Amino acid sequence: MTENKNYDAVIIGGSYAGLSAALSMARALKNVLIIDGQNPCNRQTPHSHNFITQDGVAPGEITKLALAQVLAYPTAQLVIDHALAVMGVNDNFRIATATGAVYNAKKLLFATGIKDMMPAIPGFSECWGISIIHCPYCHGYEYHGKNTGILMTGDAAAEHAEFINNWTDKLTIFTDGDASISIGKQESLAAKGIDIVEKKIHRFQHNAGQLSAIEFMDGEQLPLEAMYAKPAFTQHCTIPEIMGCSLTAAGYLKVNEFNKTTVSGVYAAGDNVSPMRSVSGAVAAGTLAGAMMSRELILGDF
Repeated sequence: MTENKNYDAVIIGGSYAGLSAALSMARALKNVLIIDGQNPCNRQTPHSHNFITQDGVAPGEITKLALAQVLAYPTAQLVIDHALAVMGVNDNFRIATATGAVYNAKKLLFATGIKDMMPAIPGFSECWGISIIHCPYCHGYEYHGKNTGILMTGDAAAEHAEFINNWTDKLTIFTDGDASISIGKQESLAAKGIDIVEKKIHRFQHNAGQLSAIEFMDGEQLPLEAMYAKPAFTQHCTIPEIMGCSLTAAGYLKVNEFNKTTVSGVYAAGDNVSPMRSVSGAVAAGTLAGAMMSRELILGDF
């Protein structure tokens, strides 16, 4: 087993929120360790958008530059590993990892994101983050005016269509079964020329993640260039729940305005606390969490 090492804070998750938090900590002269498995949820996404100075840049390039800037500070370190368990309490946490290492930390930050539960439709996971997308502000501009679908059911699907109609008037709702959309909403959609297709989906046809058509169980095909979807999710890391951190009704880690969880000394930031999944949002959340952790440490030592 690796010799124990002591840190002011350990950050579990080294994507945008985690790296931003580490930068805040390092600039506050605090020793911080980032534990990351280097398998981000947006690894398939070709370009990041809606983030000033980085619009159109590949997510991996943003991470590469961010990591180099963070590790330029002598008090910041990175290990490529996976956290398996956390023991202890505020100011005295012990983090055990998959490689057998054990690290001690006064504070913890979970920037571990969420795990999307992909529907078992061939082609969906291959297109996720490329042409099957979650956010019009992140990707909608690139697909404006294109043949676009929404994979949802219920009145929520109709309401999302009302929103996405801003980017394209070539819009269809695919429900993969019973639509469960109220008559009033159906009439509103029909007035805008938005069809509802309840046929069961066989597969998404694509080329390297770029949609070309949707194919139904009966063999019919319709051309399709983009699809909005909101798959179910779970927390990517279950350690916070095991530690007693509360979840919201929607399944996100519950935090206050300073990104503190319900467990003393434990913070969380990024996709695991908010449905607003974006690079810029994660950066802002991580910066705040890092600042608040360092502030707690500074005042605690005064």
